[in-house]
Amino acid sequence: MKFNFNKQYLSLIMFFLMTSFSLANCNQALNQSRIVIAGGSLTEIVYLLGQEKKLVGVDVTSKYPLSATKLNSIGYLRNLSSEGILSLSPTLLLAEDDIGPPAVLKQLTKTSLETKIISDDFTMVGIKNKIDCILSILNLKKNNYSYIYDNVKEKIKKIEKYRSINKKRDKKILIVLMMRGTSPIIAGKNTSGHGLISSLGLSNSMSDVDGWKPVSKEEIILSNPDYVIVTNRTFNSFASSEDFILKTGLNFTNAGKNKNLIIEDGMALLGFGPRTLDVGIKISEIIAN
Repeated sequence: MKFNFNKQYLSLIMFFLMTSFSLANCNQALNQSRIVIAGGSLTEIVYLLGQEKKLVGVDVTSKYPLSATKLNSIGYLRNLSSEGILSLSPTLLLAEDDIGPPAVLKQLTKTSLETKIISDDFTMVGIKNKIDCILSILNLKKNNYSYIYDNVKEKIKKIEKYRSINKKRDKKILIVLMMRGTSPIIAGKNTSGHGLISSLGLSNSMSDVDGWKPVSKEEIILSNPDYVIVTNRTFNSFASSEDFILKTGLNFTNAGKNKNLIIEDGMALLGFGPRTLDVGIKISEIIAN
């Protein structure tokens, strides 16, 4: 997701520099017995490592696996409350780097709660790096998870092969996150969506746009994507594929004319957790056929 450099988030940057919070600090946590997570990708990784029994709460972006939704909720990743987190008596908070607001993080520094903020570079290798980081934080031996690493490495290798092929195809991709009224919110540069497209060796048809922004039908037509990827939550608000293509102006694009529409789970697509590797392979296979 885009990191907006307004006054609020500039203060957040300064806050990270001036406090004891661990940004990209993968050192072993002092106590991992009661974990709260803010960030769906991190929840997926903790489940992948079989450490879910330590979880006492997660944020609302943690929708996978389904059992995670039955845990106590601490609210939305970017709009948390210190009271909601601390009420669960956690010993460790694992968070993605767009956690907020800054005031809540400042309050948490005055408590005994250890917080690890894990950064993301929106690459496929970055997914492996997040797994490495959580293994270190939870003091788990890497050798005990060789089956997971072999699987992850194999998927990354497969994506790299597709990446080389995709670069030669020069296909333009448009990612639609959600709708704001009648305007689609699309992935511009400096977003996880742009990172996904780049990781697959494809071109973002909206690379001239910065961040997640609403765009008009005219802008979509001018960008002329060859494929459109839309989150299933957004797609479900339309009657059909034809309805979505018509109402967004895609019927005048290569994607619309060829009905090149890919519908994906939003977190799997954009969260850069383990499932994003599978989505990357699936998208590449669709484009290859």
